[in-house]
Amino acid sequence: MTPLDVRLSPRAARAWRRRWDLQQERHVPDREARFAAITETLATVAGPEPRVLDLGCGTGSLTERVLRRLPRAKVVAVDFDTVTLAIGRAGLGSLGGRLTWVETDLREPHWETALPPGRFDAAVSTTALHWLTGAQLARVYGVLGRRIRRGGIFLNGDFLGFDERSLRLAEADRLARKSGASGRRGRGESWSDWWAAVRREPTLRAEVRLRRSRFPGVHTRVRVPNLAGHVDRLQRAGFSETEVVWSRGQNRVLAAVR
Repeated sequence: MTPLDVRLSPRAARAWRRRWDLQQERHVPDREARFAAITETLATVAGPEPRVLDLGCGTGSLTERVLRRLPRAKVVAVDFDTVTLAIGRAGLGSLGGRLTWVETDLREPHWETALPPGRFDAAVSTTALHWLTGAQLARVYGVLGRRIRRGGIFLNGDFLGFDERSLRLAEADRLARKSGASGRRGRGESWSDWWAAVRREPTLRAEVRLRRSRFPGVHTRVRVPNLAGHVDRLQRAGFSETEVVWSRGQNRVLAAVR
């Protein structure tokens, strides 16, 4: 798919990326700690110059931190959200050939055909795969099982739910996150306020229209797998080791070695 003509200036894109990070920090507890857990585990397992696939890269927040932590790494950053991709492309560029942006829909069976050829040493994702149904997630993990080299690693940072029987623990975690979010309200925009501001940005009108056609529903209505569901699908895809390497309640980083 041909990328849209990005008219957003690099300076404006960097400002939008900063605003994105601030609103994400408001909603995602311990976001930087989660990033650090992903990048440190990646560096330990995948080596100093890995080829990395970033699934649901958005504006490139995790991509940027991977490339900062591993100066010889190369990243293929994947998303289908035209707005965040436009902001990421304009704000980060290619970083001297170390960063490649790919527009493809992880929900579709043949999304991997948009990827450049060859295997990856690792794949990462953060606050992204909860958009996928269980069947879609199984297909994505199947692709990773084929495209990540043996001994490579996948790291997923997201809200990965407790066991369905742990109702009281899940409620306690929800209340703790709600309490923590209320204390961060002054640090950034809300999700809805950020998107309202984007819709008023003249240079992103085409991207906003296309995004609306691609995501007509509310993604939070999707019934997503819990932690056990992720582990089961990864093991079925051929990952030999699966462990939580960092957590704050249901906010976790799940690692899987191929």
